[in-house]
Amino acid sequence: MSHAPGFARLPEPPYYAVIFSSRRTDQDEAGYADTATRMFELVQEQPGFLGAESTRGADGFGITVAYFDSEASIAHWRRNADHAAARELGRKHWYEHYELRIARVERAYGGPPANTARTEVSP
Repeated sequence: MSHAPGFARLPEPPYYAVIFSSRRTDQDEAGYADTATRMFELVQEQPGFLGAESTRGADGFGITVAYFDSEASIAHWRRNADHAAARELGRKHWYEHYELRIARVERAYGGPPANTARTEVSP
């Protein structure tokens, strides 16, 4: 599959997606950015981690999708002590609400770059 900036480089399916949707609190809690950076560094060392994509809007709503090769790899990451501590801080301080979903990706495909000109042929 092709790759564009901001998109995770992933193998052909199947693989798993952990989808974390959240709305941040109004508080700018100290340590959030450092913790988020540390968690991304740590998950990259996790066996079975394939990549991630993340975005957050000005309204505080964000989505992070982390990709793994198996449910066992997801469970192993969940048991990581540093990750567990970060989840607890998130529940107590950083997130007004969150949803977590785990899905098996069966098919994946992408489109041409947005700047590709389309040519129409008239009959």
